[in-house]
Amino acid sequence: MSRRYLGFKGREILEASLLIFIPLIAFLASLFIGRYNIPSYLALRILISKILPIQTTVPREAEIIMIHVRLPRALASILVGSALALSGTTFQGLFRNPLVSAQILGVASGAGFGAALGLLISGDPVVVQGLSFIFGVAAVVMAYGISRTYREASMLTLVLAGIAVGAFFSALTSLLKYVADPYERLPSIVFWLMGSLSAVSFKEISLGFIPIIVPCLILVAARWRLNILSLGEEEAKALGINVEKMRMLIIGCCTLMTSAAVSMAGVVGWVGLVVPHICRMLVGPDHKVLIPASISIGAAYLLIVDCIARTVAPFEMPLGVLTSVIGAPFFFYLLRGRVSGWR
Repeated sequence: MSRRYLGFKGREILEASLLIFIPLIAFLASLFIGRYNIPSYLALRILISKILPIQTTVPREAEIIMIHVRLPRALASILVGSALALSGTTFQGLFRNPLVSAQILGVASGAGFGAALGLLISGDPVVVQGLSFIFGVAAVVMAYGISRTYREASMLTLVLAGIAVGAFFSALTSLLKYVADPYERLPSIVFWLMGSLSAVSFKEISLGFIPIIVPCLILVAARWRLNILSLGEEEAKALGINVEKMRMLIIGCCTLMTSAAVSMAGVVGWVGLVVPHICRMLVGPDHKVLIPASISIGAAYLLIVDCIARTVAPFEMPLGVLTSVIGAPFFFYLLRGRVSGWR
């Protein structure tokens, strides 16, 4: 019995170590990889000199690229990847459906419309990010409000309302693209909707940091309740869970995280669908372990995909296009076999 207990604790320690070191390694690698070659020792020296009061001589070009280009891009990848993966995992547990993703309630379409509107009327990054976040939240509020107008508001009604709201905002985005200047505004709108971290800076990260981190901490603290909600509404009520309030809390947290992520990086699809399934294959369906795993693997996944996007071709590939190219074949694989962690 003691040996089994020690073996179980050893596995927990190993899993926790891997969940810490995998995104850390991917983060450091993203600082070294790029068209401008910066040796690993020089990159580490630049980072250490910014953290500790150490005098060091490094090339000015290397320092600018490291601190003002690659570092904010890597930090944004961590935030966006974690937010999308955690939202997808949480929604899949809440709706008890393996095909649900972070964009199920129309948040991506609403945020995309807000960003397109910001690019059309101003083009200022703060305006674009602010409108994207506002309309992402507004889309989910509309979906939730529509679902509540029915006498028997169910989760299926909420999903259908989210699909309708998403289609509505997608149509409005198409209208904005139709009226936009084809030489100046239209290319920027199209490129933004494809998803990219090429123009992210510390300003964008500071605007999206709180709406991602705070809901993330709330969901981590309440992750054991997701295990109860995934049993069903009647079982959750019998165990003393206020199902309606818990649903509103979870949907609100996921909406804030997804809206902030989309406002920062554009529409990056498939992360909230693919990463939760990868994590279920690795750690199983228990949300007490699955949610921290989703945060870790989601961050590492988007860091790796972003490195591929900026190095695999002579030009930078849109992040959303690359995640779709990777995610679609993986989804076909899931359809062919057993959806791991759901049986």
